[in-house]
Amino acid sequence: MHLAIFDLDNTLIGGDSDYAWGEFLAEREHVDVDRYRSANDRFYQDYQRGELDIFAYLEFALEPLAQLSRGQLENLQQEFMQEVISEIWLPRAEELIGRHRRDGHHIMIITATNRFVVEPIAARLGVDTLLATEPEEVEGRFTGRVVGEPCYQGGKVVRLRQWLAHNPEFDSSEKWFYSDSINDLPLLQQVEHPVAVDPDTRLRAEAEARGWPVISLRDSE
Repeated sequence: MHLAIFDLDNTLIGGDSDYAWGEFLAEREHVDVDRYRSANDRFYQDYQRGELDIFAYLEFALEPLAQLSRGQLENLQQEFMQEVISEIWLPRAEELIGRHRRDGHHIMIITATNRFVVEPIAARLGVDTLLATEPEEVEGRFTGRVVGEPCYQGGKVVRLRQWLAHNPEFDSSEKWFYSDSINDLPLLQQVEHPVAVDPDTRLRAEAEARGWPVISLRDSE
């Protein structure tokens, strides 16, 4: 069986769920609004430049998970899906996943965003496997810390290799990887079928120089 791998943010959905979750928490005033929005904007700009300090970001981004109860978080998660994610849903992304599924491919999302935020999105997309940054839980509560390798830049290669070590039937299979971001260049270089999806400026230049396909999943393009 072949493996179809997808980045999530700005690839399968028309926005960044990690950044949007931070804005959502600020709108609900579950965080110090001005401080949080300022930091959220700064980290997102670092990410777009490919200069994000992932551990500093995760310390910031996972803090609210530790401060809120599981019940509060689950309610917010449902509201976030209904009010925010539904607005940036991309039907053409679902169609692309469907084509791979009809071809008998195993569908994977690999994302730097933490599992709490992205798990319901992955479930709605019906993917087979989700590799995400893992927030630590102790006795049912988040601690604000990360477990294992963050699923970011070269960390995506590490996490995929770890998964393949436990799923060796996919090790020699053909692999596709779809992404919008220059941050995913390390993994794009590792697969047989790299595809740039609505890419940022730097990834578009790389894709054009390397002869990689460039596609759009946005209805307006």
